[in-house]
Amino acid sequence: MTIRPNAPMPIELRHFMRAGQHPARSVACPHCGAAAHRPCRVPANGQTLKKPHPQRKSAWAELTAVCPHCQVAPGTPCHTDGIPLPDLVHARRYLEAEETAA
Repeated sequence: MTIRPNAPMPIELRHFMRAGQHPARSVACPHCGAAAHRPCRVPANGQTLKKPHPQRKSAWAELTAVCPHCQVAPGTPCHTDGIPLPDLVHARRYLEAEETAA
């Protein structure tokens, strides 16, 4: 077996090796435009934030979890009576996404 010191790490392992980071950083932030795996920043002055924006958390939950409240698949926005919720997801979907990430 040959060991390559500069071999790229598989994405599945890279995500779990990022200790102390919120799993929502695995998606790009729709609010500030931060790339995936990069910290959110304040658009006005470029200061980095320790926690992701709420819009990034909802985008992550939407991409990774099924919503138990409105029964939509991952990648589909939550809705109330057929009307999509703008940039929001139900609270139960956040819980489902956090359980999936754990």
